[in-house]
Amino acid sequence: MNESADTGLAARLAPNLAVLHALAQTGNVTKAAELLGVPQPTVSRRLAALGTAVGAPLTVTEGRGVRLTRAGELFATTATRTLGTLEHGLRQVREEIDPELGHVKLGFLHLLGRALVPELLRGFRQRHPHVRFSLIQGSRKDILDQLTRGAVDLALVAPLPQSESGLTGFVLAEQELFLAVPVEHQLAGRDRVGIAEFADDEFVLLESGYGLRQITDELCAEAGFSPKVAFEGQESDTVRGLVAAGLGVALLPRFGSAPPAGVVELPLSPRVTRSIGLAWPTRHTLTPAVRAFRDYVTARS
Repeated sequence: MNESADTGLAARLAPNLAVLHALAQTGNVTKAAELLGVPQPTVSRRLAALGTAVGAPLTVTEGRGVRLTRAGELFATTATRTLGTLEHGLRQVREEIDPELGHVKLGFLHLLGRALVPELLRGFRQRHPHVRFSLIQGSRKDILDQLTRGAVDLALVAPLPQSESGLTGFVLAEQELFLAVPVEHQLAGRDRVGIAEFADDEFVLLESGYGLRQITDELCAEAGFSPKVAFEGQESDTVRGLVAAGLGVALLPRFGSAPPAGVVELPLSPRVTRSIGLAWPTRHTLTPAVRAFRDYVTARS
């Protein structure tokens, strides 16, 4: 099949891409029809037509339902990406007409939702009161994955992604990290500690995919040991609670003006910090509202 035939086939398939995307989202023909607001037989006919045009079935019967074939999964990925590009283009057009009615999808780490995110949103909304925000929290890996595929527009993460990832990052602040230990720990009275002194301790860690987990693993590896994992979690407050209960030690940012009861925060020697920054896709044109928020955040720092 030559390029001109591919172009013609793409033009014929394009109107039905939403059907395949809806089926991939819901996993059910009836639910896909409800999502699209069309009768179920219409969805079935369009799926069959797509398979005929492509030259391979995109779905197979499984029990009382259907599932995507390997060809269907590949095509559904393309459909999702294509529709995302179209949606982004429509947003650009609409917001170019009226940037003040724009929409920003902001991804960020759980830890940053306590103070940094509310502070940034308050300052920006004073200037742009009608811009809407969708706030998405998750691990560093989850947020960067969503940023790469266009599910979020901007991401507040730590550490920042590498430039070769297709993302651009801007450092907003350097945050010092401390070793949080139970008050009864034998080193709790020290002014400073080295991470190697905790090679025999059990650690309370965030799960793989979180930036603090990555930093902890790398720091311990540099000191010549792998941390003994007692517990893994998704929230820093839960990690601190487990430290306070005497169930391990953890690498965390400072809690606030004072650590919670049962926890001592020990500075590390040498000092350990992480870069908190804003990231966005390198090759993706930002909508006016997203661009305005990015520029506000970077100028503010």
